[in-house]
Amino acid sequence: MVRQDQDTQFLAQIESHKGILYKVAYAYCRNSEDRGDLIQDILIELWKSFRHFNGHSQFSTWMYRIAVNVAISFYRGEGRRIRNALPIEDFASDLATADAAFDAQTDNMQTLTQLLDELDEVSKALVILFLDGHSYAEIAEIIGISATNVGTRLNRIKTQLQRGFAAG
Repeated sequence: MVRQDQDTQFLAQIESHKGILYKVAYAYCRNSEDRGDLIQDILIELWKSFRHFNGHSQFSTWMYRIAVNVAISFYRGEGRRIRNALPIEDFASDLATADAAFDAQTDNMQTLTQLLDELDEVSKALVILFLDGHSYAEIAEIIGISATNVGTRLNRIKTQLQRGFAAG
């Protein structure tokens, strides 16, 4: 593929699936600057890996896998390093809109956000993917665990969240 065609295809795919960036960033970062840094890290990894995308899975599945792995590394501090900057200006207005929506949460949403903050990194990824409508098989492919394990872990998370709401 010609480099310019690859660039155009990459940007079109990112534009079509940018909601994934925001979902993952909001699940792992509460600070606006950290969310911007995480989105930038995800974009860098997506770009570096794009030439290896072979179409055997949907672009969104591939994107989720990379985004979640980058977010987990970022969350653990492994992703914090001096890095080349990609321009994020195209996403700035969308990020500001997403920030405003996040800041205007209801009490129930704030409680849910606090409960989600208490989850480990993989559990957060499971919840994001489940709420986004992915099947257990798709979640298993993205996370790298069995579909049975996805179901078991999601049931435990649901129970934990229900207890948190009842206590709150």
